[in-house]
Amino acid sequence: LEVSAPRWVTLGEVESALHEKADWIARKLVEMQERQQQLGAARIVWRDGVLLPYLGEQLKVVLDSSNALKKNSAQFEPETHGTHTLRLGLPLHAEPEQIRDAVQAWLMRQAKALFVERLNHFAPQLGVQWQRVSLSSAATRWGSAGADGAIRLNWRLIHHKLDVIDYVVAHELSHLRVMDHSPLFWETVRTVVPDYASRRAQLRDETLPQWA
Repeated sequence: LEVSAPRWVTLGEVESALHEKADWIARKLVEMQERQQQLGAARIVWRDGVLLPYLGEQLKVVLDSSNALKKNSAQFEPETHGTHTLRLGLPLHAEPEQIRDAVQAWLMRQAKALFVERLNHFAPQLGVQWQRVSLSSAATRWGSAGADGAIRLNWRLIHHKLDVIDYVVAHELSHLRVMDHSPLFWETVRTVVPDYASRRAQLRDETLPQWA
């Protein structure tokens, strides 16, 4: 634990504040440790058979260098129940970076197509018109909207369920009507996503795999 204080604050005052906030500090340290453990467990090991979340479900990556699959291509095999499969035209000895880049490229294509679809779904309901959409790789921000109708959405949203993605899409489109986060803005979001609060909580609380 590191404590910072202005020069004019005495050591006694710092110690007093620490004692007063001791329970809160201890709780936050435990939460931080648990969070770090979750992030470590979620780190991706890029190899044949690795599992990833995809639209809230499981996606298994399978390396396939057979003649049935074009080299460096990707083939999605959906499952009605259970785990989907993403078959990559890569040899079993492919480098982790090759696997990661191939999976990311495929996920980004799926994300872009889905975002366009959902933007077109919600924009008429909100009475707005978006102009273009681009993908973001921001570490902590899921989306942004410009007054010119430009929308940026984080491609890693593709890991989440469609309900969560829809919340973020509706959130950014609502900014084309209200550019701040005033009560009017949240009422605008509510008109198309009445349960936005629970979806927002899912977005905040769900631990996603760590790309590296």
